[in-house]
Amino acid sequence: MKKLFGSLLIVFFIAGGNLYAQDVTTVEAKDTDISDNLDLEAVASLFGDSKNLEEFEKKLNDPKTQISNLDLNKDGEVDYLRVVETSKDKTHLVTIQAVIEKDQYQDVATIDVEKDSKGETQVQVVGDVYMYGPGYIVEPVYVHPPVIFVFFWGPLYSPWYSPFYWGYYPPYYHPWRPYPVHRYQRNVNVHINVNNSYNYTDVRTSSTSMELQKESRRNDFEAKNPNTSFAQRNKGVKNRQELNQKRERPKTNKPKTNNSKTNNSKNSDFKKSTGKQVQKDWKPTSEKAGAKSRGKDNKAFAPSGKANSRPVPGKSKHNMKSNVGNTRQPIGRPSSNRPASRGLRR
Repeated sequence: MKKLFGSLLIVFFIAGGNLYAQDVTTVEAKDTDISDNLDLEAVASLFGDSKNLEEFEKKLNDPKTQISNLDLNKDGEVDYLRVVETSKDKTHLVTIQAVIEKDQYQDVATIDVEKDSKGETQVQVVGDVYMYGPGYIVEPVYVHPPVIFVFFWGPLYSPWYSPFYWGYYPPYYHPWRPYPVHRYQRNVNVHINVNNSYNYTDVRTSSTSMELQKESRRNDFEAKNPNTSFAQRNKGVKNRQELNQKRERPKTNKPKTNNSKTNNSKNSDFKKSTGKQVQKDWKPTSEKAGAKSRGKDNKAFAPSGKANSRPVPGKSKHNMKSNVGNTRQPIGRPSSNRPASRGLRR
């Protein structure tokens, strides 16, 4: 009987373990998204650390750093990312495209580089709507002006259009297998320049960039897979930023506590009017000796509780506390100061 009971326990634990493993796998699959596989803060960081667009493309596809984890065509290899540039006046549109098949490309993100009216270069890294949802924009603030700005505004500028395509790649490149999302994110965080700042906005400032993108955008993968857009993958979520916020939000909200008692106890040392009339024929001993009265506007004030405060003659500490408890109007209540409240890694 004991052997039978022990065998049943073993079967129970094995079955339970299998069910648990299945639950974990399901949760992990549900919580991942295509946009998890290319961190735009890392893209912005690489852009600021490159001397030109050729070097930028090389860094995006470096097998040693493995900045990208995208495998859109599901062939078991990370897609090559080519960089294409178009420009007009003081605006440069840098487009990152995944090479998915022969003559087939999918825009992943764009980088708007534009000089403002003050002559300063503004940069916005814009996630493609299909990949990241509308209005997912990273604004990098570089600790030092990037050298790549010289490439755009220098006298030796020449447009960059990647010469590589499906089946024809640079010598340094060899594809690698995509990692699980959690492992990729740990890896990519190491390659983000934390000296820079990465702000988020949903407002794209360059209208010229939007015009240029309409002329050059490639969405071959989206056209074949319209049901896997960000809006379809994440119902009720606007974009990648909102998805991140929902993931970070706690499941349960703790009820707010009433701190009124705490606040009253903190302010109990301040002087408070008792609201009682001062007897006209009564004077404290100090005033009888020639000092001025501490009464004001015919009101009596309870002592502040400091060591040098003097009690009202003829009254005990117990009586004074009871008077303070009947306070009508507090005087000098201090204002409460609260401490003020990036981003891969990101």
